[in-house]
Amino acid sequence: MTYYERNLPHWLPEAKAIFVTWRLQGSLPTSLLARLRTSREPPGHQFATAEQFLDHHRFGPAWLKNPSIAQCVQSSILKGANELQQYALLAYVVMPNRVHLLIEPVLSLERITRGIKGTTAHEANRILKRTGVPFWQGESFDHWVRTPAEGEKICTYIENNPVKAGLANSPEQWPWSSAAKR
Repeated sequence: MTYYERNLPHWLPEAKAIFVTWRLQGSLPTSLLARLRTSREPPGHQFATAEQFLDHHRFGPAWLKNPSIAQCVQSSILKGANELQQYALLAYVVMPNRVHLLIEPVLSLERITRGIKGTTAHEANRILKRTGVPFWQGESFDHWVRTPAEGEKICTYIENNPVKAGLANSPEQWPWSSAAKR
């Protein structure tokens, strides 16, 4: 099992499905981030607090609402799975300010996320006519899936995210999701 820490602990066992999410740079206020860093809540509770805030997308950038940028991110996710075969893609969603993936990695998670985030940041910043500024937050949140039932629950969570955020009436209506592809 690989283990490392940045702001969050990361436990990444081999041959396990991983739920990974990352957000746009500046999408959470510094006051909320400070509160989460000093919180004694477990990481899952902190994640839920941040998710609830992000669902309202009233703070910071929501560049992934731009169809060209959302398509760029979706294409990169699908390319990593289908063409490059870096992972088996179990579920994904591109939200206005973040991305959720459920994958079974073949390569290291760091290499996978660096590839997706790097190529999409370059293209998104080109579309937005931005230079020299970060697009994505540096660190991602990840959680390894312990049971098949947990994997199904996470898949449902990912695909229902647009409904929960009030962006679609059903998961299938959100075009930037694995639910729309079924």
